[in-house]
Amino acid sequence: MTTEQNPAQLASMSRRRRRWLIGITGVVALAAIGYGAYWALALRFQEFTDDAYVAGNVVQITPQLSGTVVAIGADNTQFVQAGQTLVQLDRADAKVALDQAEAQLARTVREVRNLFSTSAQLAATLQVRESDLATATEDLARRERLANSGAISGEELQHARDAYRAAQAAVLSARQQLLANRARVDGTTIENHPDVQNAAAVVRSAYLSYARTSLPAPVSGFVAQRSVQLGQRVNPGTPLMAIVPLDQVWVDANFKEPQLASMRVGQVVNLTADLYGHSVTYHGTIVGFNAGTGAAFALLPAQNATGNWIKIVQRIPVRIALKPGELAAHPLQIGLSMKAQVDTHDRDGARLPQLAQNGPSYSTDVFGPLRRCSRSRAAP
Repeated sequence: MTTEQNPAQLASMSRRRRRWLIGITGVVALAAIGYGAYWALALRFQEFTDDAYVAGNVVQITPQLSGTVVAIGADNTQFVQAGQTLVQLDRADAKVALDQAEAQLARTVREVRNLFSTSAQLAATLQVRESDLATATEDLARRERLANSGAISGEELQHARDAYRAAQAAVLSARQQLLANRARVDGTTIENHPDVQNAAAVVRSAYLSYARTSLPAPVSGFVAQRSVQLGQRVNPGTPLMAIVPLDQVWVDANFKEPQLASMRVGQVVNLTADLYGHSVTYHGTIVGFNAGTGAAFALLPAQNATGNWIKIVQRIPVRIALKPGELAAHPLQIGLSMKAQVDTHDRDGARLPQLAQNGPSYSTDVFGPLRRCSRSRAAP
């Protein structure tokens, strides 16, 4: 048995259905309008990528001379301060060379001091020879006057002439010796004499070789990639370990080509790390764009002019600087995954500005005392 709905019930259901459809349509329309407004005001100015990773400096520790490792002062995962000794090489040979250089410097200083004393001695000798010449000249003149009167023999006159010529030669010889000695010391002092400076340079070189048997940490950071072992014979340039200063890390975010058109240096970037999740947000700034795509600088770059070609959207590494305070509160390690979202509202300026570096971005004063000590040690 079927029951038929009366026309009033059908009309009521139709009105309810129409109201539901209108309501749903209104909600959808409002959502569309809201999303459109959100996209127009905010979303179209946001560029996002999850192809971003933490990067940083990896400071290699390498020796400047050959030697045998006798001590290792740090291991992987340990934190070291700038200036802390990381590797110690055997100093025996370097110490012998330094002692020999210092002994040679002392010997050279004495030789140069003797040169100055010799100049005074030769000057006195020249005065004696000039006095002898004056005496010989007077004797010759007197005998020549007497020879005219026949008071002396010709032989005595000849002896006077020979004595005069000998005195002249002695004066010339003494003068030349004095000039030769003065040529080695004139315009100089013991400290700036070339022989002393050369010996002092040898001492500095020997001291630097002696001091470089200790390999200090150029920066403060964590030790990584330690490969050196006790007793190992190392050569200049051999990688022994690395120091990673985690207070100097940045983020390399790889954005696709279409995303780069609206990006500029100085734009604000919000970042999250997979390590901490969305509970921690880093506030960074774009500081530069790489000069080429990742594929262009790959070890084996793609050869698009050969074989079957398939277009692949390229990515450009974008460097993002992080705030030191946020890094100190939530440290990051090299290689960690990040998500980056760039606010592109501010599009002033060139897309690839030529930013000149006024000074060194990175420097260390660990080796400054070494140079100053080498100069003071070589002072005569």
